[in-house]
Amino acid sequence: MSAPQQSDGDPARDAGTPRAVITDGLPSQLPDTDPDETQEWLDSLDAVVDNAGRERARYVMLRLLERSREQQVGVPSLRSTDYINTIPPAREPWFPGDEHVERRIRAYIRWNAAIMVHRAQRPGIAVGGHISSYASSASLYEVGFNHFFRGKDHPGGGDQIYFQGHASPGIYARAFLEGRLSEQQLDGFRQEVSHPGGGLSSYPHPRLMPEFWEFPTVSMGLGPLNAIYQARFNRYLHARGFKDTSDQHVWAFLGDGEMDEPESLGAIGLAAREELDNLTFVINCNLQRLDGPVRGNGKVIQELESFFRGAGWNVIKVIWGREWDALLSADRDGALVNLMNQTPDGDYQTYKAEDGAYVREHFFGRDPRTRKLVEGMSDKEVWDLSRGGHDYRKVFSAFKAATEHKGQPTVILAKTIKGWTLGSHFEGRNSTHQMKKLTADDLKLFRDRLYLDIPDDALDKTLPPYYKPDPDSDEMQYMLERRRQLGGAVPRRRSEFKQLKAPDDKALEVLRRGSGKQEVATTMAFVRLLKELLKDKELGPRFVPIIPDEARTFGLDSLFSSHKIYNPAGQHYTSVDRELMLAYKESETGVILHEGINEAGSTASFTAVGSSYATHGEPMIPIYIFYSMFGFQRTGDGFWAAADQMTRGFVLGATAGRTTLNGEGLQHEDGHSLLLAATNPAVVSYDPAFSFEVAHITKDALQRMYGVDPGAPLGGHRSADVMYYLTVYNEPFVQPAEPENLDVQGLLAGMYRYQEGPSIDGGKRAQILASGVAVPWALRAQELLANDWGVSADVWSVTSWVELRRQADACAEHNLLHPEEEPQVPYVTQRLQEAHGPVVAVSDWMRAVPDLIAPYAPHGMQSLGTDGFGLSDTRPALRRHFHVDAESIVVRTLASLADWGHLDRSTVREAVEKYQVRDVQAAPAEERSDSSPAT
Repeated sequence: MSAPQQSDGDPARDAGTPRAVITDGLPSQLPDTDPDETQEWLDSLDAVVDNAGRERARYVMLRLLERSREQQVGVPSLRSTDYINTIPPAREPWFPGDEHVERRIRAYIRWNAAIMVHRAQRPGIAVGGHISSYASSASLYEVGFNHFFRGKDHPGGGDQIYFQGHASPGIYARAFLEGRLSEQQLDGFRQEVSHPGGGLSSYPHPRLMPEFWEFPTVSMGLGPLNAIYQARFNRYLHARGFKDTSDQHVWAFLGDGEMDEPESLGAIGLAAREELDNLTFVINCNLQRLDGPVRGNGKVIQELESFFRGAGWNVIKVIWGREWDALLSADRDGALVNLMNQTPDGDYQTYKAEDGAYVREHFFGRDPRTRKLVEGMSDKEVWDLSRGGHDYRKVFSAFKAATEHKGQPTVILAKTIKGWTLGSHFEGRNSTHQMKKLTADDLKLFRDRLYLDIPDDALDKTLPPYYKPDPDSDEMQYMLERRRQLGGAVPRRRSEFKQLKAPDDKALEVLRRGSGKQEVATTMAFVRLLKELLKDKELGPRFVPIIPDEARTFGLDSLFSSHKIYNPAGQHYTSVDRELMLAYKESETGVILHEGINEAGSTASFTAVGSSYATHGEPMIPIYIFYSMFGFQRTGDGFWAAADQMTRGFVLGATAGRTTLNGEGLQHEDGHSLLLAATNPAVVSYDPAFSFEVAHITKDALQRMYGVDPGAPLGGHRSADVMYYLTVYNEPFVQPAEPENLDVQGLLAGMYRYQEGPSIDGGKRAQILASGVAVPWALRAQELLANDWGVSADVWSVTSWVELRRQADACAEHNLLHPEEEPQVPYVTQRLQEAHGPVVAVSDWMRAVPDLIAPYAPHGMQSLGTDGFGLSDTRPALRRHFHVDAESIVVRTLASLADWGHLDRSTVREAVEKYQVRDVQAAPAEERSDSSPAT
């Protein structure tokens, strides 16, 4: 092998330089099978550098890399490319639209969007709004509306489009031109309650505008995350044969500042791994956050390109408008590209807040070669050099390439100007996001820039007019025809689907008959019920278990063999547990969505599955089961978005309670998620104690959400647009059979008397309210009170503290507003009014959970709970520590009787000493009472 060529100061050419095993992803440990040929290639590269310069050598290397990918050589791609458009002019497709007409349409929409926000600032209203985000992204949306976004009447089923939240004024403005919204409605922007006839929501909120918006997006970061899982669910739905989704595309319009949210980038690996080429991210890179530049000292487009390329996405950059093409073509030395690469985003923002002379001097003037490139151009021509995100042809090229690309999701990084066309007070300014109004001068300049036929005397500074051309104009006809060709208006939401039948009582019988002598936790009880429901010919195929890598914890590994885990690639490996009955099995048509250690992604899947009844007209029933602590605490924002999207389904907080998951300690033991869930109006929360309660709640939930609703348990109408949250436990005990004459109405309403206290002559009376795993403690306390203290206590199973509180609050609201009518009495008040003695409430949750009903307890109520951090210990020790065990319940009940004057306080002291409730080590060894109710 000949010696390598030497070059002073160039370590790459030094003969003694050791070679790394891996160099930029290229393996260098492989043997050189033809050293002479290798040296010829190296010498050729050296010759290009020496004779044509580094820029030429760089170009040749990039072309070789491009050709190597075309030849499938397998060389890793670059993480970032030059700060220029990905698609060169020579490869741009023909633009099929009438660009002049489309520009006029865009001008009308721009005007109306800004005027709607401006008018919302009129005296007496002043509700705010955002003008500048849509101004920067108008071209991106209009290319989509006129050429790509397929409506629900399209033969392929229509696209799913996640509109950037702050761009909502532009979407409303287009709907106004299309005749979907009126001027009256536009003037109701952000006035949903006070505006006559109803107003428009601030952002995309399906729950507030259920026939218009389809996806909520303004809780930034959730839009990109949910879009990925929506695209993935589309593939799942297709793979399982429910619907042909092969012609549907998911678009997510995002902001570059939004990409700082961890959720924005957290799942991009999934999209690449599952080759979701039905997904396109369009990131509006206007280089500004809410308060300032996104990457003032850096380049956010280059950074995002590296992220997405590294994750395996197809990346298309749309940075420069067509006016730059000639300059780049004339840039023989690469000086202009070098300037583009070196200039930070903070300077690019400043350029668009200045003028052409400033750009000439401070951008082009930094290199004599680039200064010469523009010497024949006027300052106005320099100023008019546009950014790619505002150029229809450049945007169209990117969108077309994205929809035609196969095997990878695509991200389009489009460079724009925040506040574009709104005038010098807005364009590129740090304060532009907070600006809601245009001055009188701004209005005139804005009108002139858009070439609108609006006279000066109509430009009232408070209520300037909307603009709508004649219905027969070329622009209006063109716009409506394009939407007809693409399948109708977007956004649009539909929620019609064939109602599902109620589950057979036979399926519920497995839980209603109890567990015999076997000890079963309520988590296992629900899994048993799910297995039965999966056998139902109509309902069964529509259940979608969603599990964040805890299937074996919850007993759902029993479904692996029978229903398999969804994987679009199938299973190409030999499973280590293949000989076992519960072997891990993956399949292209698998039912289970096994999400890994990923609660955020699981919640996004839950949202996609649970809104399928509206998105696809196919009702699917998600069963999302998770470690209780990591549900509403970790992904509460995701559940709020799910509520906004009117997601339906089941959320199971398994391993619930502060003391039940006893060995895990502080960050696993959940005593507060019921409170967090209670803040979400769409979440119907239950804390069942027994398997038969689980059966009745599940049946009622399925009828309410998917079938013919029998109505609320206490009468009246109730919404189907809810999700059911069941807290279930991992502590096994013998599950009792369903009692005869069970008060099903009370069970579903939130409470029922499970077991009356024994008859004791002359005995004192008390009421113990308990939920979930605390009901057995209450039953044990009932025994102790009767045997040791002659107190007869009724035990109530409170299946839902939250629903009791909501129903009581509704009564209070009605009574406040209808003082002339007979007062309504809350259900909890009715039930406790007829009960005798003081009331003690207990649960494995913090006191604030049972205290939800305290205002409506007619005779007062004392509560016990697990306030504080979780701890690792035995269950008896933890329950004694928090004073929620049976003995502590007895002491609290006796203390309440003393408060009522029914016994002496010395009795309470005697009980404290008898049971040693101050001593954790004195807690009895774990034992369970017979949970069967008295007959």
